[in-house]
Formats: sequence, structure tokens, C-alpha cells
Amino acid sequence: MAETDFKSVDEYIASQPKAVQGVRERVRNIIRKTVPVADEVISYKIPAYKLPGGAVIYFAGWKKHYSLYPATDHVVAALKDDLVPYEVRKGTIRFPLSQPVPAKLIERITRLRAKEVAEVEKVKAVAPKKR
Repeated sequence: MAETDFKSVDEYIASQPKAVQGVRERVRNIIRKTVPVADEVISYKIPAYKLPGGAVIYFAGWKKHYSLYPATDHVVAALKDDLVPYEVRKGTIRFPLSQPVPAKLIERITRLRAKEVAEVEKVKAVAPKKR
């Protein structure tokens, strides 16, 4: 992945090797379908999807895999059986390019993360304001 400041997710995907652009676009479409109200932005030089409570999910493409971030403890615990075939570490889930895109799993990860972000937003809304 080139060290570039992308202006959009379209630009990010277009910068990827032609052979994997379709995979990146599929992951993007799954996330957008799952959280259609999320803002699609570039953050930390990779695609990110944000709700008012914070970032729901990021994805990045690498030479032999693509990754979703953050893989929180809650997400990993809730989906541990489904995540067995994938490398999970340090808040990252790696999906090999050599396997089909696990659309339902990515949807479930995104849904769980959106729920986590909504919970954080709820807590912020009821917390006393600091002066």
C-alpha cells in the first residue's frame, strides 16, 4: 500500500492493484449496506465508517489479505467460532485474498461494532457535562 493521503474511498480503491479492487469494493459495499447512515471517510490513510459516537469500522488492503479494524474483545468473543479460519490479533481481523469474501461475517462484525458505538454515544449523552 502506497503512503498517500487519499481524498476518498474511491481514490483509495483505485490505488490498489487491479486484481484486488473488486474485493475492496465488495467489502466497502457490505459495510455501506450494513450502516448506510455512517459517514464514509479516510482516516489514518484508510477507509473508515463513522457514526456520531465514533468510528464503526475501518478496512485496509494488503498484498495477500485485507483487514477490518477494530476487532474489539466483544466482537471477537461474540463471533469467536466464525473467526476461527481467520487471523485475529491486536484488534485486527485478517481475511486472505485467496478465499471468498465472507459477506455475512463482515456484515455481523459491522453490525456489532455499530451497536458498540451507539452504546458509547448513549453513555456520553447521559454523562454529566464537565465545566
